[in-house]
Amino acid sequence: MADKQRKAIAEGLSVLLADTYTLYLKTHNFHWNVTGPQFNSLHLMFEGQYTALALAVDEIAERIRALAEPAPGSYSAYARLSTIKEADGLPPAEEMVRILADDQLAVVRTARAIFPLADEAGDEPTADLLTQRMQVHEKTAWMLRANLPV
Repeated sequence: MADKQRKAIAEGLSVLLADTYTLYLKTHNFHWNVTGPQFNSLHLMFEGQYTALALAVDEIAERIRALAEPAPGSYSAYARLSTIKEADGLPPAEEMVRILADDQLAVVRTARAIFPLADEAGDEPTADLLTQRMQVHEKTAWMLRANLPV
């Protein structure tokens, strides 16, 4: 693959990494601080989600390294790159669920934006990673939304 394509893909993956890490941190925060009648179910759900996100950040960072680019690894880099914003304060449980569902879909949008770059470059490993991430985040958003009133 051309050097320009490789770098563009790695830059996109750096945004995906920042989004994923920021979502990991937010989900972990909500896991620690959720209260209310749904405490037990949300506490456990959030734990499963942040555990999966912790594994995902490693996969994404390793793909960036496989493309011979440095993976960002600082809070300042993530704050600069991420499309996901930190939570202000501690919202009620229902709002936590809504925020996380929206953020899951933001990660899908980030992954989807990188996909054409990988496809054009014939970068099947990145395309596969992106497809897997989109599937996980779409399913997780659906599961979160299922906890909200209709």
